[in-house]
Amino acid sequence: MSTAHDFFSEYTKALLARDADRIADLYAVPALILFPGSSTPVSDRAQTRDFFSSAMGQYDGVEVARPEIDVVAATDNSIWADVTWHYHPGAAPERNMYQLILDGEKWRIAVLTPLLL
Repeated sequence: MSTAHDFFSEYTKALLARDADRIADLYAVPALILFPGSSTPVSDRAQTRDFFSSAMGQYDGVEVARPEIDVVAATDNSIWADVTWHYHPGAAPERNMYQLILDGEKWRIAVLTPLLL
């Protein structure tokens, strides 16, 4: 399995477990979260954990999350992955571009920005 698929398999498990601490461990510090009209520099792991803790309600009832991953570019220390998340039952899909970086021996998200479906 590829690095990106392995990474997002771990991310999926953390998301479905509603484990904000595990999700936070998958983000680099510093990181950058870009949303339309909003740019959030992440300077502390707790910032990521707290964000996901407060956002878990949007996944109420979601029992399955399937990432459709398209690696658009990769180097030895950086991967750009276009990921469409399909949720079941009935939740709307999401599409994000992730830049993963190799942080020591672990891959982490350095930049996240939503994309149009």
